[in-house]
Amino acid sequence: MYKRILLKLSGEALANDHQTIDASKVKEVANLIKKLVSQGTEVGIVIGGGNIYRGKLAGELGIDQIPADFMGMTATTINCIAMANALMAIGLKAKVFTALPPIEGVSYSYNKEDARKAFDEGYVLFFAGGIGKPFFTTDTAASTRALETGCEVILMAKNGVEGIYDKDPRTNPDAKFFKTISYEEVIERKLQVMDISAVELVKNTDLKLRVFSMQNLDNIIKVVNGEDIGTTVGRNL
Repeated sequence: MYKRILLKLSGEALANDHQTIDASKVKEVANLIKKLVSQGTEVGIVIGGGNIYRGKLAGELGIDQIPADFMGMTATTINCIAMANALMAIGLKAKVFTALPPIEGVSYSYNKEDARKAFDEGYVLFFAGGIGKPFFTTDTAASTRALETGCEVILMAKNGVEGIYDKDPRTNPDAKFFKTISYEEVIERKLQVMDISAVELVKNTDLKLRVFSMQNLDNIIKVVNGEDIGTTVGRNL
């Protein structure tokens, strides 16, 4: 059983078909997190912003990458604030730490000492705003925050796949599934698991990455409690 986890969610996990924040989806995720907390799991969360803003829109509008990336970071902040307040509404303690300038009353400037203290005090932590710099994705934010705050594992729920394959199984019936794989092999094979820069950050650490289907959100609880589903990525696997 993992004690302290970093859960990486896509913005789409909170979205409806119109790609906006969906109350029922947010409540579903909130109740799942409450189950984790009730069993003693310390939960940190990074949420993407794709349900609010995507890079494709920047291209269509002619927006340069730097302001476009800050728009994406702002979108992650909106999702984190929504999710944190949903948790507070059901009795949990939650804090949004942001790499961007904080919004008074709803978010706090990130530093690892305050984040570790908040974990110890029983808060669910949200890490918003990426790492506060353009050209980096929320994958990099997840790797960085997991390492800085002493998480044992990054949990990455994927849409439409059971774990990591050598190619897209949705279009390649002969795709090979990996039950375990090393970070080095992920890099060598250029597998589309998370950004290579994010993998490079963790490849020589003891931090594990678990990749599994988000079709059933209870898979998150199963992985935390030791069930061998999806793909496990680590050093020297």
